[in-house]
Amino acid sequence: MRGLMALLTVVLGLVGPALAQNVAGPVGTPEGQWRAQTYWIPMNDNGVPRLLYARLCRPLGEAPARVVIFAHGTPADVARRVSVGLPSCDSEAFRWFLQRGYAVLGSVRRGFGATGGSYFENGGPCDREDFVKPGLESARDVAVTVDYAATLPFLRPTGMVVVGLSTGGFATIAYDSMPHPRVTALIDFSGGRGGHKDNKPNNNCSPEELPVATARFGATASTPMLWIYQANDSFFNPELVGAMYAAFTKAGGQADYHANPSFGADGHDMFVLNGGSAVWGPLVERYLATRPAQ
Repeated sequence: MRGLMALLTVVLGLVGPALAQNVAGPVGTPEGQWRAQTYWIPMNDNGVPRLLYARLCRPLGEAPARVVIFAHGTPADVARRVSVGLPSCDSEAFRWFLQRGYAVLGSVRRGFGATGGSYFENGGPCDREDFVKPGLESARDVAVTVDYAATLPFLRPTGMVVVGLSTGGFATIAYDSMPHPRVTALIDFSGGRGGHKDNKPNNNCSPEELPVATARFGATASTPMLWIYQANDSFFNPELVGAMYAAFTKAGGQADYHANPSFGADGHDMFVLNGGSAVWGPLVERYLATRPAQ
């Protein structure tokens, strides 16, 4: 996720005065071609009120837009969680959706970046990590973002798309296991957890537990998904991902799984790398054409 983190770290410089915001709702006015705007999304966390930092990007035109909810990844270095942000509206990945009429709303989960607060995605010791708990915790933040998007009059309240990268992709798989009547499409880019154990590539905490977790999610998953991975993913190699996919589908989940050839220096980052949309764009376009927009 090195390329991803280089991209996301820059975002802290874009937050500016928004960091001082302490009430829910939009900050300032929309800016630029894609009407970029900061939002603070309210979350009731077991009785504790919280605010998730978010960025909304809107396509051209005034008709209510179908919305993509973006879930970010997690740096392997714990100290870098504070640097996690969101791609800009002008990034290639977000622009791909905006140019096709989708709005994009991304939020920063609890324990990361401008949202801050306690980190809720700890699955326990590396040698016996429970990936179900952190998957469901991250999916809660996704669910809150989906529900908030439905309150905005310039976004369609149904037919939403959830797109997750890395731990955000794993959150998307977990979210499929929960009721999600407003969402009709879910896309997992390079999803998983526990990668880069000891900051080493191709070294995962409790790799045998990832298929266990995806089986748990697949048992109650209700929406056919799109999974996109690359052969040179240094976090989750094809053998591990294949085991996750087999467990997910055997348990009842449905997914169109694409194990693509290598991309760039590390395929884990393809969704946000320059030129990546040439590979994933046609896959996403075909998938979304099969998923209802209402």
